[in-house]
Amino acid sequence: MIVLGIALLILCLLAVIGLRANQTDWGSRWTNIIDGWFRIFCRRVHRFRYDIPPLPDSGAALLVSNHVSGLDPFLMIAATRRPLRFIIAREQYDRFGLNWLFRASGCIPVDRVRHPQQAFREALVRLREGEVVALFPGGHIHKPGEPAPRLKRGVVRLADLSGAQVYPVRIGGVSGRGHVVRSVFLPSRSHLKAFNPVDCAAAGEHNCLTALAEILNKPEDGSTTEETPT
Repeated sequence: MIVLGIALLILCLLAVIGLRANQTDWGSRWTNIIDGWFRIFCRRVHRFRYDIPPLPDSGAALLVSNHVSGLDPFLMIAATRRPLRFIIAREQYDRFGLNWLFRASGCIPVDRVRHPQQAFREALVRLREGEVVALFPGGHIHKPGEPAPRLKRGVVRLADLSGAQVYPVRIGGVSGRGHVVRSVFLPSRSHLKAFNPVDCAAAGEHNCLTALAEILNKPEDGSTTEETPT
């Protein structure tokens, strides 16, 4: 009984700490607690420095980033104040032990082999409902030494059909760059730089992808305008 009581006390303390650090309402208390843990983890383990992306307080938006590691979604969540509905690969969405979290946070799984358009339609529905959809236009983790990825046109189609603007951010400083799991647990001095939105619907596909590529594929410089609170 004593051990159980101590365990419950520790769990309550962790829940309080998570709620105090939480800055986004995900619609569920436990998801909000996890949001707070993510922010603490990124700040303490990864010395995270970031710009706050200039997302609107409400309404549809597309948040896009370069993709250097498995840590990237954690950093994007820790830098924003609105729930992010990530488009992620089906094999990651179905990962044992994590599927409940992906479902709770409203992730959109994409089956890139059999039904890729199903995820596109779901993302469009979310945008039309006024949510923020987050994705990596490069399509996969960019490993060191690889050529810059060619951005996929799906982000332009989503922007055109929904009328949402595209908010680019660039991630850098991750120690485990190129890795999924190692990057999460290997301490780093990570940073996220935010840029002004791109109106892809007005710019057109070629101009939009060119503008995004110039931002997302630029070598990291480490500069940011804001820092996480200590």
